[in-house]
Amino acid sequence: MKKWSKRVLALLLVMGLILALAGCGGAAQEGQQQETKGGEGQSESTTGGADQKGKVYVVGTEPTFPPFEYTDEKTNEITGFDIELIKAIAEEAGIKVTVQSLGFDGLIPALQAGSIDIVIAGMSVNPERAESVDFGPAYFEAGLKIAVVSDSNEINSVDDLKGKTVAVQIGTTGALKAQELKDAGIVKEIKTYNTVDVVFLELINGTVDAVINDLPVNEAYMAKNPGKVKMVGDVLEGEEYAFAVAKGNTELLEKLTDGLAKVKDSGEFEELTIKYFGS
Repeated sequence: MKKWSKRVLALLLVMGLILALAGCGGAAQEGQQQETKGGEGQSESTTGGADQKGKVYVVGTEPTFPPFEYTDEKTNEITGFDIELIKAIAEEAGIKVTVQSLGFDGLIPALQAGSIDIVIAGMSVNPERAESVDFGPAYFEAGLKIAVVSDSNEINSVDDLKGKTVAVQIGTTGALKAQELKDAGIVKEIKTYNTVDVVFLELINGTVDAVINDLPVNEAYMAKNPGKVKMVGDVLEGEEYAFAVAKGNTELLEKLTDGLAKVKDSGEFEELTIKYFGS
């Protein structure tokens, strides 16, 4: 009985050892398979990051600047002259773009930080901005002009801004001009707002005496809100609008510049101009 028990015990020990070895082999094989899968995942990630053919460029804009950029009330989508233009340029350049809304004063910092790739926002070219970004060729000529409420007879020129309060949109050339006039002792006070809509609202409410803003945007507001405001005096300063990319991004700038030339050659630029400005 004892001999039989010993034999059984020995047999059980041998079988246990065989099973243990088989288990270790299976675990080792499984570990090798998991490691291989992990390697494949890293490879796919690297390939995806290196593939630039599917890149979508982010266009930054500030959609309260009609008719250049604004939010369509029916579709809730950002549209306007600038938006249709940059999409047409992208089509000709063979690139994909998506539009992102930002505050105007945040556009250049976002471009510098790399969170957006392109800016088109009725942005005037000036030396200060040109130090921070690279501009493409000008696509629109504009200028600054004074706007007042329709029944005002006090302000008819720059000289009449003496002792007055002026409203401007933050970060714009209109804001720079207002500061220049304040430094010259003409404008008494400047009130700065985030959007053009609020600028004009404050004018109509009597919070400010006048607005200094881009002429075509003034015209667009007047067309949408007839009889509320009017423009007075001469054009204060001629301006040119251009799109911008990050400093040193010559490859993208060349693509966009070439795309703009093709849009003009095809006649699409003229069609957009007629659509939004009537001439």
